[in-house]
Amino acid sequence: MSVESFYSVQRSHPLSAPFLQLQNKILILTICAAGIGGTFQYGYNISIINAPASYIQMFMNTTWLERMGVPLESNVILLLWSFTVSAYPLGGLTGAVVAGPMAIMLGRKMSLLVNNVFVIVAATLSGFSRMAKSFEMIMLSRFFTGVNAGVSMNIQPMYLAESAPKKLRGAVALTSASFTALGLVLGQVVGLRELLGGEESWPFLLASNVVPALIQLTALPWFPESPRYLLIDRGDKESCISALQKLRGTSDLSAELEEMLAEQAAVKGQRAKNPWELFQNPALRWQLVSIVVLSSAMQLCGNDSMYFYAAYVFQEAGIPEDTIPYVVIGTGSCELITSVTCNVIIDYAGRRPLLLGGYIFMAGWAIVFMVALSQQTQISWMPYLSMACIFAYILSFGIGPAGVTGVLPTEVFDQMSRPAAYMICGSLLWFNLFLVGTAFPFIVKSLAHFCYIPFLVVCVCTALYVWFFLPETKGKSFLEISEEFRKRNFKTKTRAGFYKGPEEIKTTTL
Repeated sequence: MSVESFYSVQRSHPLSAPFLQLQNKILILTICAAGIGGTFQYGYNISIINAPASYIQMFMNTTWLERMGVPLESNVILLLWSFTVSAYPLGGLTGAVVAGPMAIMLGRKMSLLVNNVFVIVAATLSGFSRMAKSFEMIMLSRFFTGVNAGVSMNIQPMYLAESAPKKLRGAVALTSASFTALGLVLGQVVGLRELLGGEESWPFLLASNVVPALIQLTALPWFPESPRYLLIDRGDKESCISALQKLRGTSDLSAELEEMLAEQAAVKGQRAKNPWELFQNPALRWQLVSIVVLSSAMQLCGNDSMYFYAAYVFQEAGIPEDTIPYVVIGTGSCELITSVTCNVIIDYAGRRPLLLGGYIFMAGWAIVFMVALSQQTQISWMPYLSMACIFAYILSFGIGPAGVTGVLPTEVFDQMSRPAAYMICGSLLWFNLFLVGTAFPFIVKSLAHFCYIPFLVVCVCTALYVWFFLPETKGKSFLEISEEFRKRNFKTKTRAGFYKGPEEIKTTTL
C-alpha cells in the first residue's frame, strides 16, 4: 500500500481520530525511551561521584592498609582519586570514537540498546567493589560508564534528529540536553546523605545507574529505528515508510518521503565517511570548522568550573555547610529549567540567536563574577553577587550552548558524513573536559580571582564566530542546509573583489 492510499483509508476510518491521537504520542515516547538510558546517564554519572568522594578515598586507604600493612600517603590517595575521576572522560573519549562505527553497522536504535551493556558491567563492578575490597574495580567501572556516555552523547541526538519532522527537529534533538540536565539533578538528589550518599550506601549509589539502563532495554525495542537510516543507509524503503507511519501518525508523509529520496539520490554510490576524510574534503570545510569551534567552546567556556566554585561561594555567603548540598541542587536545576525552555523556543528563535545570546551573556557574567570574587572579603554583599553570578552563568549556558551545540552536527552534515562528524565532536568534548578538569586547579592557583579570563576569551571568540560565520538552520531541510554550506565552501574572489559561487566560476574567465 502506498503512503497516500494508507492515509486516505486511515482518515476515512471511524476510529481514525483516536488512532491518530495515539500515533501522535509515539515520537514523545521514543524521545523518553532514548533519553532515559542515553544522555541522562552522562549527567547522572557526572554528579553521583561527587557525594561519596571522601568515603571512596577512605576505602582506598583502608584497602591498601589491609593489603600492605601500611596506610597510603595523602598525595598518593589524591593521585588514585585523580585516576578514578579521569577514567570517566577517558572512557567517554573511547565511546565517542566507537560511536560512529556502531551507528553505521548496528543502526541508531540498536547502538543505544547495545550501549547499555557497558553500564551493566560498570554497575556490577562498582556495586561489588567494597565486597571484593578492590578500589581498582571502581576505576574500571568509571571507565565503562564513560564509554556508555560517550556513545550516547553521539548517537542519541543523531537518532532523534533523524526521527523528527523538520519543523520540530531542533526541539526534539535538544531533548538530549534536557535529559543530561535531568540526570545531573537526579544524581545530586540521590547523592544526598539521606538517600544513597552515606558512608554505608555509596556502592549502591555508584551502581544505581543500572536502573535507567534496564528501563531503556525494556522500552526502546518497541519504538522504530531512524527512518533516514533505514532508507539512506540500508536502502529499505518499506521499513522507512513503516517507521514514518509510527512517528507521524497525524500527517501526510509524501513530502517528507520525497525529501528523503532526494537526499538518498544525492549521496547515491557514496559510503559512510571516516573522520579523517572530512578534514580532506574541501566541500565540508566550514561545516567542520563550525562543529570544531562550537564543540570545543562547550567545554572550554567554563560552565563546569562554576560547579567547582559553588560550594566555596555558598559557604562565603553564610549558608550552613550542612545545607550547601541542597543549595547546589539548585545549580543543576537551573540548567534543567533553561534546557527545557530552550526546547520550547529553539524552533521559533532559531539556533544562531540562542548560541549568540548564550555566549554573550556568559562573557558578561564572567566579568561580574571575577569582580565579585576579588571584592568578596572587602564588601559584605559581594558573596551574594557571586552566588547570583553562578546561577546566571549556568542559566546562560543552558539557554543556548548546552543544547544547540549537539543539534548542529546532524543538521550541517549529510547522512554519509554525520557519524564521522559526531565522532569528531564527541572526541573534542571529552578531550576538552579532561583538559579543563586537569588545568583548572592550576589556572585558579595562577590567576586567583581572575581565573575566568581564559573562559571569557573563549566566550567572546565563539560569539564572534557565530555572528560572522554560522548560518541559520531553522526550518531548513538537510539538503537546503548542505547547499548553503556548499556555496560558502566554494565561494571565491574575483579580481574586482566580488565573490562568486562554483557555477559562476566555471563560466567566468577572470
